[in-house]
Amino acid sequence: MRKLPNKNPMENKKIRTIRILAASVFVVCMILTGWEYGQSLRHRAQQDSLKEMTDETAVKDQMESGSVLKDTGVATLSDPGTEHARDSGEQDEGTTKNTAAQEPAMLDRYVELYAENNDLAGWLSIAGMKIDYPVMQNEDDEYYLHRDFYGNDSKYGCLYVRARADLDTGTNFIVYGHNMKDGAMFGDLDSYLEKSFYEKHSLISFHTLYEERVYEIIAVFRSQVYNTDDDVFKYYQFYEADTQEDFDSFYNNIKELSLYDTGVEARFGDTFLTLSTCAYHVKDGRLVVVAKRVA
Repeated sequence: MRKLPNKNPMENKKIRTIRILAASVFVVCMILTGWEYGQSLRHRAQQDSLKEMTDETAVKDQMESGSVLKDTGVATLSDPGTEHARDSGEQDEGTTKNTAAQEPAMLDRYVELYAENNDLAGWLSIAGMKIDYPVMQNEDDEYYLHRDFYGNDSKYGCLYVRARADLDTGTNFIVYGHNMKDGAMFGDLDSYLEKSFYEKHSLISFHTLYEERVYEIIAVFRSQVYNTDDDVFKYYQFYEADTQEDFDSFYNNIKELSLYDTGVEARFGDTFLTLSTCAYHVKDGRLVVVAKRVA
């Protein structure tokens, strides 16, 4: 029987090299995949833990409130400190109310979280979506771009507002968040590109540390980060409408840019919540969701 000739040694070496490279690429891909998965698990675990802290407090408050109502029949929605004033006689009712008005009490459900990190500015959630996270505020506007709630390095970062955002009296405050591939943070915002999705998820809940707020989406549009000297509408620069002209400029632009008509209108004096995340239709693209406060 005739034997087949041996392959060229150089060809054999080439094949071995290709196999080694392929195996190396496979191993690296598996390591990166495992690292990505581990990051995702840690992120979800942390967010679940933070959410659980607020949920437990809310349930406890409801139970205690129900117990007081059952035992005494007295409503528990009086101004903070009023009951103490009645018991001690140190303050009259008028003085207590004035003090409470000047220094609003922090919502109980966020007291523990705030003690963990006093950069906490509030909590943002949208029913039916993954978006259900704390919102942070730091003097360094980029601090939470790549840090988690506890300040550890994280590709997920946190939802955050810039230092200049006035959550109490400002006209508009912009919440920034990463557009993550696994849908975390603002990864779900892409769903608002479809009007049918918006129609079922038109309300946004945002709690500051002191009050619960509800916003209704008024516009959804694509934009980008422009050069400093570009003479165009820059949504990310609008924080305060001091005049009717300031308001009209913002309002007319977001309405014109909106991908569809929400039918929601606003007028001078209304306040807004703007959600901003990365988009990839252009360089430095952004997807923007603007909502008007309704409660």
